[in-house]
Amino acid sequence: MYIIVGLGNPEKDYANTRHNMGFQVINKIAEQYEIEVTKSKFKGLYGTGTIEGEKVILLKPQTFMNLSGESIKEILQFYKIEKEQLIVIYDDIDIEPGNIKIRKAGGAGTHNGMKSVVQELNTQNFKRIRVGIGMPKQKENLIEYVLGAIPEEDKEKLEKGTDLAKEAVSGIIKNGIDIAMNKFN
Repeated sequence: MYIIVGLGNPEKDYANTRHNMGFQVINKIAEQYEIEVTKSKFKGLYGTGTIEGEKVILLKPQTFMNLSGESIKEILQFYKIEKEQLIVIYDDIDIEPGNIKIRKAGGAGTHNGMKSVVQELNTQNFKRIRVGIGMPKQKENLIEYVLGAIPEEDKEKLEKGTDLAKEAVSGIIKNGIDIAMNKFN
């Protein structure tokens, strides 16, 4: 069984922002595999289903980004799932829009949601898919950039990234992370 988590912020004001790429990927996975992510528990919304013959749980933490780790820790403990079966999907300013990076492990970088996950799980050893959102032209506007509305001209590239991330999840489950890294990185 895999736990697949998309990081984001729960309120409608944040729905179409760069910081919600994780939620966008979960929405696309849920649609493709007909998984309803509507159950409320573990400080999140979740749903169960099957991808590539493997049972999965999709989770969208509802704690707000900076406390995402609390939700993930609760669901892992409840289902007694090893961290090796966890895939976390989130936005990354250091990757160009339309691109993704898959990693087996690693630090949180500057991403506060990932800082929470690493802190709560007390490890950096879990799979992650980073969805590129690019860097703002003026770095002092970083918060506005990640939480502001996405301009029309950027939507297509971001859409490509979330589509790739959705494909990467099924690739990891079907063929393993090494093959998925070779294909998507």
